[in-house]
Amino acid sequence: MLIFRQLFDTTSSTYTYLLADRDSGEAVLIDPVFEQLRRDTTLLRELGLRLVATLDTHVHADHVTAAWLLRERLGSRIAVAAVAGAAGTDLALRHGERISLGTRWLEVRATPGHTDGCLSYVLDDRSMVFTGDALLIRGCGRTDFQQGSPQRLYRSVHEQLLSLPDDCAIYPGHDYRGLSVSSVAEERRLNPRLGGDASEGDFTGHMLNLALPHPKQMAVAVPANLQCGRPEGERQPPADPDWASLTWAFGGYWEVQPAVLEDLGPLVQVVDVREASEVGEHADALGHIAGSINLPLGELPARVAELDAARPVVTVCRSGARSAQAAVLLQKAGLSRVANLAGGLLRWRGQGHPVVGSGD
Repeated sequence: MLIFRQLFDTTSSTYTYLLADRDSGEAVLIDPVFEQLRRDTTLLRELGLRLVATLDTHVHADHVTAAWLLRERLGSRIAVAAVAGAAGTDLALRHGERISLGTRWLEVRATPGHTDGCLSYVLDDRSMVFTGDALLIRGCGRTDFQQGSPQRLYRSVHEQLLSLPDDCAIYPGHDYRGLSVSSVAEERRLNPRLGGDASEGDFTGHMLNLALPHPKQMAVAVPANLQCGRPEGERQPPADPDWASLTWAFGGYWEVQPAVLEDLGPLVQVVDVREASEVGEHADALGHIAGSINLPLGELPARVAELDAARPVVTVCRSGARSAQAAVLLQKAGLSRVANLAGGLLRWRGQGHPVVGSGD
């Protein structure tokens, strides 16, 4: 019997897939996310499964893989496309090979075009295919970096994916609209880029004119994933903190989600590291979190003594980028209980948490 779970990372909108053979207990994870290590290891333990391999569909640009961490923790093998050239790979996969889990197996299909090292994984009975970014629900991955090619992607999708049985379920690497699964018949008919009567020329013209900004995490994610997610110095996440439910980020700091921070209330010091001009009552439509202290990032090293070392600190900024720097800085300054607000004030407000001085 096959065990199947679809898991989701809200920060990167990434789907991770757990497949396992119940009789043998052997399992694989497709596209595991670094920050979701605790979730995935807990699920494996609860289900009594042994992780034999992690399968990345490509070298990701929007999140860091958990492949290295899972190998360190659980002894699983790291599988990546041979052409990707990632260091530290245990299984350099090629088109047509198989990945076994007990009596079940996945067929490896090369589907380049989004990147030159994209792979899709087809379940043995061809009832499911895991397409990564090659084919999304009513869309596809971009083709303008990492040796991408619209012509290659068009051929990959039509020859390797849309040629599968009509009722084969398509499970993509991402979705940004709350959709979770499609089918070959649906995408062949309804995909606006690759389905219907769209020709290779139509698709190429569309993709070459998207003019998309690069993913926000690209500068971190691509180099990290070329090392299979191995952090600098091979540092391991520290023991879980005792003051809040936090997530260890690849950058080497803890993150707290908005709902958790609101529940903590006055137990923590919230340090807003934006410039004073961004925090003034009418300066920024985002406002600020009630009770927060404004210590701009550039002034923080000289003002660490203003913080109460006995109380946890949560750093915050507009998007979470500057406050991540601040969290690392405070850790180096000797504060042991520090976390960054994941997604910054944009996520805090987007999830309906209260602010003051927003001008609304």
